[in-house]
Amino acid sequence: MERTWRMLLERHPEARRGDPELIEAAYAEPRLRQLFPYPGHGCLSFHRNTDSPLSCDLPFIAGGITTHTVYAAGYAEELGETRTAQEAAALVVAHLPDDCGPAVEGPWPEAGSGSR
Repeated sequence: MERTWRMLLERHPEARRGDPELIEAAYAEPRLRQLFPYPGHGCLSFHRNTDSPLSCDLPFIAGGITTHTVYAAGYAEELGETRTAQEAAALVVAHLPDDCGPAVEGPWPEAGSGSR
């Protein structure tokens, strides 16, 4: 996991591209740093595991030009709009489930059970 974060922070050529400001703000949050980061399609999502299929049950950040919007998993609900990446990361942390611990290596164990 640390390797993935490092590659994102250092903008390694083989890393997925994302908003550097959002990635740095998320990494600064200890609870987000223990999750698997996945930038894509203008968003920064966080997962409880490191390999496909990924968990898709956590809030995420959709970046914008002047604001960032935090959504519940699957765009189920807008949790808030912020002016800074740091505020967006803090808002994600505020909406993480209590049982959200460090990401596990490999596929999401609940993927085959139909619950996400």
